[in-house]
This record gives sequence, structure tokens and C-alpha cells, in this order.
Amino acid sequence: QVQLVESGGGLVQPGGSLRLSCAASGSIFAINAMGWYRQAPGKQRELVAAITNGGRTNYADSVQGRFTISRENAKNTVYVYLQMNSLKPEDTAVYYCNADRSGVDYWGKGTLVTVSS
Repeated sequence: QVQLVESGGGLVQPGGSLRLSCAASGSIFAINAMGWYRQAPGKQRELVAAITNGGRTNYADSVQGRFTISRENAKNTVYVYLQMNSLKPEDTAVYYCNADRSGVDYWGKGTLVTVSS
């Protein structure tokens, strides 16, 4: 089992920045990749950004150039960060941390990001 805990959401004005954090604990040794997804009201959950064990990254077209995903390995925890710059109202959503462990997906409870003036 993998436990994921997100933090860092909140209210920000358009053009502002936020940094989301996700801490993965438990059976982290077989995690292949981690990522961030988001789900806006009335919409399907979508991939925002992902990062593999080797550091390869993948971004949704809508956030390319504005968001940066990074990963830090500690002794018993893996941390994944999402630096979000130049935020737009359409970035408003609940953001979920995801871990792919040997083909099984694990999810955090989500953190709300609201971009509004």
C-alpha cells in the first residue's frame, strides 16, 4: 500500500503562483512514476504532469511552460512537487497526487486550487 498526502492548495489571483506538495509513504520501493491530476467541477479528471523514476517528465499542453513537476527521494518517503506559475481561472480544480506502483494506481484525497480575483 502507498499513502499519499497532498498540501499547498488555496486561493490565488490570476497570474499568481502556488506550489503543491505530495508525500508518498508506505510501500514506495516499487513506485514507477508519480504525477498530478486535476478535476474541475463537471469535468473528468485529467493528467496535469507526471514524472518517472528516471526523471522523465510529461505535461498537459494546457500547463506546458507554466507548471513544473519535480521529485525528491528521502529514506522512507517520496516527495513530488508541482510548481504552478502564471495561474489562470481555468486552472481551478481539485488537484490529486497519483502514484503508479507496479501498475496499480494510488490516489491522495486531493487539494483544492482556486484561481480567482
